Amino acid sequence: MKLKQYIIPFATLVAALFIAAGCSNKLDEFPENRTFTGETDYTISSNMIQPLLGSYVDFNETQWEDFPLIAVRGDDVNAGGLGDQQDLSEADNYRYNKDYWMFNSLWQNYYSDIFNANSAIEQIALYKQNGSNAALADQYTAEAKVLLSWKLFNLSRVWGSLFIPTTSDPSNLYVLPLSTKDEVMRHISTLMDEAIPVLPAVRPNERTDIPGGVTKFTALAMKALANLELKNYQAAAAATGEIISSGKFTLEPDYYNLFKIKGKLNNENIWEMQYSDFGQGSGSNYSYLYAFFGPQGWTPKVTGAGDGWGFWEPSMKYVKFMLDRGEKTRLQTTVIFTNRGIAEIKKDPKYATLPDWVSNTTPSGDVFNDFAREMFVSGKDYLPSNQLTPGRTDYGTNKNFTCIRYAEVLLMYAEALTQGATGTAGTADNAVNLVRRRAGLGDLSGVTNAQVMDEKFAELATEWGTRFYDMVRLGNTAALSYEGRTFTADKTFLPYPQNQVDLLPALKQ
Repeated sequence: MKLKQYIIPFATLVAALFIAAGCSNKLDEFPENRTFTGETDYTISSNMIQPLLGSYVDFNETQWEDFPLIAVRGDDVNAGGLGDQQDLSEADNYRYNKDYWMFNSLWQNYYSDIFNANSAIEQIALYKQNGSNAALADQYTAEAKVLLSWKLFNLSRVWGSLFIPTTSDPSNLYVLPLSTKDEVMRHISTLMDEAIPVLPAVRPNERTDIPGGVTKFTALAMKALANLELKNYQAAAAATGEIISSGKFTLEPDYYNLFKIKGKLNNENIWEMQYSDFGQGSGSNYSYLYAFFGPQGWTPKVTGAGDGWGFWEPSMKYVKFMLDRGEKTRLQTTVIFTNRGIAEIKKDPKYATLPDWVSNTTPSGDVFNDFAREMFVSGKDYLPSNQLTPGRTDYGTNKNFTCIRYAEVLLMYAEALTQGATGTAGTADNAVNLVRRRAGLGDLSGVTNAQVMDEKFAELATEWGTRFYDMVRLGNTAALSYEGRTFTADKTFLPYPQNQVDLLPALKQ
């Protein structure tokens, strides 16, 4: 049974609800429980996969505003200016409005998915009790645990202390205590320890029942991420080392196309949100709303391809950092230049002469014209117009959204080793140099933690706020004070959404 069989009805329902509510809806009500205990025949074993598939659809159908709020802070990326989302720009500048609708929306969207995943776990348990395949039930339960852990992990990086729901009943939020960020991360690590032994030891793209679904290696990567936040570097090294030693994953040689159609279910991807137009130029289309990242003006190679909103911009600091390193492959992939941006770089005498390849025309032949909101456009969130399915015009549609890549696993492993951990999957030098070679850079010897963090900056810029959370974790606040911003430790977490504070007693404290 394939996931795509369930994509269309869920996507249609979600689209209808989203349009009806509007993007600025405050979503003040708790998410509804998705337990259908009274209606479901739990003796039909073949239906046991259905609640799990519902959680996968939740994972894939993330609302457009979720990622930007998670990832907007940090010296790698800026919110596009002069738009109607001024409070997103304010958050990027470490000035937080607890009444901003995005705060409440991210909270509600992710907690809704967590409750639904808990509901799936409860329903799978009922199938198991009624005679369904016990081993398969355990695997499905483990997958749901990994799916909800992604949401809990990101919520905690944004807000710190959180509620940890363990049932499908949202009213528990009225009585649950807040758990500290460290407690949340330890909880995630424990869930992954429960999940890892019963998940298939394959790449996500090797799964035939749910292509691209959660595997043992997804859970190991989640465990590593949680333990990095805890500064438990030995646990992070062990988890990433197991992924590396498996020999299952490789770096995609074509870095530019890794973030395009070729990157869908790639051997480098450990987790990704999946989208599809089913190869058809019209009809059903399940996609992330990539218009958020697109330019407000371009001349696409394929006439008629749509543009975007101009809300997501790689930073000038990142551009200059990469130019100083002599980077081409990763810079040309991560940053799309406009002529205005190029002119602004050249105002600095150090960069008066730029490499010939720095151009407002991408390697795919799309021309990015000047527009008011940005000087640069996010290349990792760009799909060339000639890769759109003929007949489709929405910016970026049919492109998957990567969550965890093997390159990040290699760099987490190297980071852990340079923080004193021991590893069984080779040296930090080997891990870092694999990533560097793909980027066309020479090898390093005796790699330091500072060099690993620079490599993470170069490799993972604009992806999931990794740079911001790395710098916060390491106490490198100086890096986050840039281009007129001043970061202080008290700005690490967003304030809780006022709508939630009004509802939940624990948040009032």
